[in-house]
Amino acid sequence: MNMRRGVFGLAVVFMAFAGVLAPAVPSFAKDPLSLTGYDPVSYFSGSRPQKGSSQFTAQHRGHTYQFANKRNLDAFKANPARYAPQFDGYCAYGVSRGYKVGVDPLAYKVVDGKLYVNYSKSVQRTWSRDIPGYISKATRTGKG
Repeated sequence: MNMRRGVFGLAVVFMAFAGVLAPAVPSFAKDPLSLTGYDPVSYFSGSRPQKGSSQFTAQHRGHTYQFANKRNLDAFKANPARYAPQFDGYCAYGVSRGYKVGVDPLAYKVVDGKLYVNYSKSVQRTWSRDIPGYISKATRTGKG
């Protein structure tokens, strides 16, 4: 029974990355906003991430970010590398496997002061089993 569930789980993850299953949130191809409009600075506040506003936007590495307020926008502009998600906001697990896929902005983790996002909370659980290993693999692919 556990073997069957494991095989099914792997099939679902494979289909998700192969594009067979549509993500629950818009992918970057459909949504030009990085983090689907969530404020990247808010991930470092210690509370739940906040949606940004079109009133406060900035560009970084070809991606558009929105911010909840001017203070967060100014913090980002002063040091975008500190706040921007790793791997240009693509799923950290996906990049470690050679894929660029969109994310659920609420499937995230701040590790060593850096923001990592994942395709979904279930993919995040897989990624969480070996965070240092997956970060290392993703970084080696040259997409970090």
